[in-house]
Amino acid sequence: MRCFTVLCLVVLFAFRAGWPATTATGAQRVKLARVKDIATVEGVRDNKLVGYGIVVGLRGTGDSQQTVFPLQTLVSTLQRMGVNMQQSPQLSQMRTQNMAAVFISATLPAFARPGNKIDVTVSSAGDARSLEGGLLLMTPLYGLDGQIYAEAQGPLVLGGYAVGANGNVRQYNHPTTGRVPDGAMVERAVPLDLSRMKVLSLLLNDADFRTAEMIATSINHEMGRPLAHAVDSRRITLAVQASEDIPSLLAQVESVEVETYPRAKVVVNERTGTVVIGGDVRLQPVSILHGGLSVNVVTEYQVSQPAPFSQGTTQVVPQTTVQAQDQPVNRIELKQGATVDDLVQNLQQIGASARDIISILQAMKEAGALEAELEVL
Repeated sequence: MRCFTVLCLVVLFAFRAGWPATTATGAQRVKLARVKDIATVEGVRDNKLVGYGIVVGLRGTGDSQQTVFPLQTLVSTLQRMGVNMQQSPQLSQMRTQNMAAVFISATLPAFARPGNKIDVTVSSAGDARSLEGGLLLMTPLYGLDGQIYAEAQGPLVLGGYAVGANGNVRQYNHPTTGRVPDGAMVERAVPLDLSRMKVLSLLLNDADFRTAEMIATSINHEMGRPLAHAVDSRRITLAVQASEDIPSLLAQVESVEVETYPRAKVVVNERTGTVVIGGDVRLQPVSILHGGLSVNVVTEYQVSQPAPFSQGTTQVVPQTTVQAQDQPVNRIELKQGATVDDLVQNLQQIGASARDIISILQAMKEAGALEAELEVL
């Protein structure tokens, strides 16, 4: 794989030469992949958890008094600890700069049992400046059904910081979001009994009829019996026998290697200026003309002083300068058999920016010169 950088553009592509042998017709190169890498078992899935709590121990970078719910959360937490603050006259004067209200998110993996530990992500819900040095207090994590599935607590690990003094602020990354590695303990398991499943299904990550048929054929050949059947472009069913060990069966099925035919795709991220071009992308003969007109208008203000002992007044006189620059048109010609490498080198030579590359790729797609799916993030 080669990588060419054009300003803030990063173009990645894979050479086909490093892939396995071609098909019988030689028209399309194939790739070997395990079933577990391109498909999942239907019903065996992760579950999202969410919770609300407080982070304490901050160094004056927490929520301000303008945010009401952190104070309410603190009062509620103190009440559970046996401290009654409802009748306190200083309740409205409490300062919460050393704490912050946060939302906690986590992913409960399949077959997780009580006692397992999972990572959690903590994000500020108020106007806290930084969660650096904070400690997440015990917080229940809820599932979609409203049940508590885990409890989270622990010190935060941040990938950034924010430092300020005398109105000057220095910030790196996002100091209001952090993680607690192994910060949540599973309290409830999601019920999933494989032994009661009479029919198992494999779901392809990317729908493709040919890949689904190849998976079914490879599984049947490996197992020596008609076990798998392709239902559609994404689903393959497995006919399980009554006395069959399902975990052992899935272990054998997931280890089967299958010939896959990756879809040609170009992924564009306009926010970061990143373009990823797959190795299966084909280019047709095309000519590209690229150029632009740049106009700059600059206004400078000069002070005009009157002559000594005159009756004139001091005036501010604007001086406007207009500069126009018409850039020459850059031409790229891609002939029959041109590769992604040729396109990248030509774009690099004309000094195209990230947004120029994105516009060129979109225009090539509309003109039919780019044989690939163009996905814009």
